[in-house]
Amino acid sequence: MDIKNFTLPQLDELSQKIRDRILEVVSTNGGHLSSTLGATEIIVAMHKVFDATKDPFIFDVSHQSYAHKLLTDRWEEFATLRQFGGLSGYTKPSESPCDYFVAGHSSTSISLGVGAAKAIALKNEQESRIPVVVIGDGAMSAGMAYEALNELGDRKYPMIIILNDNEMSIAKPIGAISRMLSSAMASPFYQRFKKKTEQFVDNFGEGAHYLAKRFEESFKLITPGIMFEEMGIEYIGPINGHDLKSLIETFEIAKGMGKPVLIHVQTIKGKGYEIAEGKHEKWHGVSPFDLKSGAANAKSSAKSATQIYTEVLMATADKNPKIVGVTAAMPSGTGLSALMEKYPERFWDVAIAEQHAVTSMAALAKEGFKPFCTIYSTFLQRGFDQVVHDICLMDLPVVIAMDRAGIVGEDGETHQGAYDISFLRLIPNMTLCAPRDELSFHQIVEFATAYDHPCAIRYPRGAFFEADLPASLPYEKGKAHLLIDNESNRLFIGYGNGVGRAAQTIALMGDKPSLLDLRFVKPLDTEMLREMAIKHKRWYVFSDSARMGGVGSALLEWLSEEKITDVSIISFEYDDEFIKHGNTRLVEESLGLLPEQLALKISAEG
Repeated sequence: MDIKNFTLPQLDELSQKIRDRILEVVSTNGGHLSSTLGATEIIVAMHKVFDATKDPFIFDVSHQSYAHKLLTDRWEEFATLRQFGGLSGYTKPSESPCDYFVAGHSSTSISLGVGAAKAIALKNEQESRIPVVVIGDGAMSAGMAYEALNELGDRKYPMIIILNDNEMSIAKPIGAISRMLSSAMASPFYQRFKKKTEQFVDNFGEGAHYLAKRFEESFKLITPGIMFEEMGIEYIGPINGHDLKSLIETFEIAKGMGKPVLIHVQTIKGKGYEIAEGKHEKWHGVSPFDLKSGAANAKSSAKSATQIYTEVLMATADKNPKIVGVTAAMPSGTGLSALMEKYPERFWDVAIAEQHAVTSMAALAKEGFKPFCTIYSTFLQRGFDQVVHDICLMDLPVVIAMDRAGIVGEDGETHQGAYDISFLRLIPNMTLCAPRDELSFHQIVEFATAYDHPCAIRYPRGAFFEADLPASLPYEKGKAHLLIDNESNRLFIGYGNGVGRAAQTIALMGDKPSLLDLRFVKPLDTEMLREMAIKHKRWYVFSDSARMGGVGSALLEWLSEEKITDVSIISFEYDDEFIKHGNTRLVEESLGLLPEQLALKISAEG
């Protein structure tokens, strides 16, 4: 949509149409809401001033980029948002050449912008192209953003950083003064005056330079931009992020400055949808809801694994004052909100800082506490080195609780919890285990609490697979549990939620194989596996994880070490490819992983 010639009234009308379209689709499909509504005018102004076909538009996390999608030839297709085979909830270059990068994890945008700026300089395209980065104040809590700012301030590449501050964290008196000064600093007059002053003082030596700098700094000390200025990055703001006239004027000025500029923009989360306006965490990401009332559509009554984790950890923390915990900006998603409210001195949200979360818990473990580091499987990837260097190398008793292990549905490639087994299994001193239902979850937390070494527990988004199986036994390190013992050549081996999937598959088959709940993928129950290798010659692995380096790999390595050659393994873990977004059942169907599909596949082998 070419909006270069739109008037301000037309742009205001367009912004409202965009909000209406976002609300219409997200209320039906679910998705990110409050932040993307708040960023609408920012994105409209970006498309007015810059050119998305050549200027890299880089959205941090990119959950706030819905307006950008609507302005880049995806208005009708937007109805398929987050649906299987439809548009992604994040930027994705395969959807549009105007999407510069895939994004789904936080705080990568400024680094990408610096890299793009370097390439533009090397190609001598600085007269016609400039990177434009949009980053939220939450994403600025991660160290990677400051690593990039540090280099940018030194190298001085032309680049625009739009800091979308939707937390309204600046105090009113300071904000009012700051806005007044920043308006002056952003004006063409000020910029011309500053340039002429710099030229003037060049003729009068160091003393004049010093006085001029001190004069300017005395004003900037009372603005929130002093930190960026000290890093060598021009600061403008804060400005009203819903005032298109101010946004457009400021973007035009910044575009012509020929240097790195950070524009501090204040927005209101949920702007335009009164029910969601303000600091309401539940409106950040939503399931389908009634647009008129804001009430969520009916959900499954089955208890989620996250709910179970909250209950068991709360009960454990009530009895044991040494239990502490951390999450990285996901208190509600990981179920830690209730514990943070009840025990604010023992449970913390450290913002988007997985590396810090992991390492800080290592120190607590060394001091005699029992930390539960609760992070989504996909986000633990960001703290891998800390798990190696700060937990496992010291052999410290930190429990890593990994929510969202397996397919997570509509968030797609960047959020699927596929790799934790593969990247944790290789670390010395690490123990890996998984529950299969509510009772086993209680038992596994009891085991982990008493365990004096690093331990990682994985569990799914949503509810466990339901299955009619014998009750779980208390956990012992490296001990599996044989649930079904039949005279069959086939053995189903389930890990975590894969146990329920295996049981549902068995229920659909004529030939009834045996079923083993592996419980631990590191260490393996070698005694049990030797028994199984004598009786069953075809092993089938059920685990919601990547095949490469996963449960099947662990079993194959063991068979090779034992020189057992007459047992074959078929793994129903994920292939070596990124898994698309969409309804979890539809995604699993596309991968051939539904119990009915697996039953047919296995039965067809004869």
